Amino acid sequence: MDEPGRLRRGVAWRRVGVVVLVVVAADQLSKALVTEWIGRGETRNVFLGIDFVNQRNHGVAFGLFPHGGTVVVVATLFALGVLLAYFVTHAHAPLLWLPTGLLLGGAGGNLLDRVRGDGVIDFINVPLWPAFNLADAAITFGVIALLLVIETSARQRARA
Repeated sequence: MDEPGRLRRGVAWRRVGVVVLVVVAADQLSKALVTEWIGRGETRNVFLGIDFVNQRNHGVAFGLFPHGGTVVVVATLFALGVLLAYFVTHAHAPLLWLPTGLLLGGAGGNLLDRVRGDGVIDFINVPLWPAFNLADAAITFGVIALLLVIETSARQRARA
């Protein structure tokens, strides 16, 4: 690999690292603040139908597969492995570092909760949607951004 390519990959990896750190820090800090402010099972209205709650989720994002346990952790680690393999082979793709960092950071924030053994702390509750947290939001935006980056790269390759 040429020197500019190596530099671009290095920059991409550093950007992924920064995004991961920001997402995990924001997620864990927000969860700590909410659990200090709101008792478990309580609800506080913060803005026009948006509530903060203090509840635990033993499934994946938005409460899916609540009794998944080890299967959820293994599936998450497998998906992260596939994401990392894709990033390693496509780190040169413009903006791929952003969804990679969002997905790794979101998964990392929720995995930290799981390691503590009491489930993932969910605290944002909006009408007609299950409670979620900042890690879940990062994962959601990460998936959308990943699809956009892949689609944009495919279109650029098709034009070339």
